[in-house]
Amino acid sequence: MSDASTNKLAADLRAKSAEDLDKELSGLYREQFNLRMQRGSGQDVKPHDFKRVRRQIARIKTILNEQTAASA
Repeated sequence: MSDASTNKLAADLRAKSAEDLDKELSGLYREQFNLRMQRGSGQDVKPHDFKRVRRQIARIKTILNEQTAASA
């Protein structure tokens, strides 16, 4: 993913409310769990999917922390 598309993704996430980010975060945790279960059961899982989900989780958590710090 290039820097321009990463910045666009982060800008889109910053425009969302905290409730929307929480919903998206729980969906990503569920996706991460499902990927681990698929790998554990021997299914063919692409390694880049783990990295993508991990980084999306980190982005959302960072934005939530920024919003919390700004409101405090």
